[in-house]
Amino acid sequence: MSVLERFRLDGKVALVTGCRRGIGKAMALALAEAGADIVGVSASLEPGSELEAEVQARGRSFHGYACDFGDRAALYGFIRRCKDDHPVIDILVNNAGTILRAPSEEHSDGYWDHVLEVNLSAQFILSREFGKQMLERGAGKIIFTASLLSFQGGINVPGYSASKGGIAQLTKALSNEWAGRGVNVNAIAPGYVATDNTEALRNDPARYRAILDRIPAGRWGEPEDFKGPVIFLASAASDYVNGELLTVDGGWMGR
Repeated sequence: MSVLERFRLDGKVALVTGCRRGIGKAMALALAEAGADIVGVSASLEPGSELEAEVQARGRSFHGYACDFGDRAALYGFIRRCKDDHPVIDILVNNAGTILRAPSEEHSDGYWDHVLEVNLSAQFILSREFGKQMLERGAGKIIFTASLLSFQGGINVPGYSASKGGIAQLTKALSNEWAGRGVNVNAIAPGYVATDNTEALRNDPARYRAILDRIPAGRWGEPEDFKGPVIFLASAASDYVNGELLTVDGGWMGR
């Protein structure tokens, strides 16, 4: 197999959560471009979505679902339907997430519980349930979307920071158990990226400038910056990469 062939995903099926927009959408399209058929799920994914059309335009199939990952019963219902429709999931991209901002002394139980449920508990359940089947086959790729706040504390987002710190440790914990059984578990940690999640920061001139001034690359990230990293971690090119948190941050963590 040539080096470029190791990045191909022909014949694979990839499940991408949080795929409707932003980083998740870019990763889903990249996986399709590399040859994978796409199963997508987001809280408000509609039939005939823009993403569905774009995946099909790349010659791959797309099957979409809507599911609120903050609803545990709905999550298990989605898992059952997905397994019935797609007996083999080769690649699981755990990208879905949410963020709620408030100073820690005002950060309510409701904020905390919802963010932890969507960003951490649902991600573990998905990994466990689809990971079981990967282990039975002795092959699979699981990729989490972590964050710079897997390493740093952030401001006014204690639930989000706790959830993304948990994702970093969950990546390592699953990798420790599953690497020797054919399942690669890794994470991508985005830096500051122009998406809906960072709109509040980008609309604050002082915060926007302070963040930009610290990024060695001299710009905020774009969703397209995650196409290459996800293909690497989803393909045979990363078969000896396990438990890694790959920062895609324009050099932020090197400062």
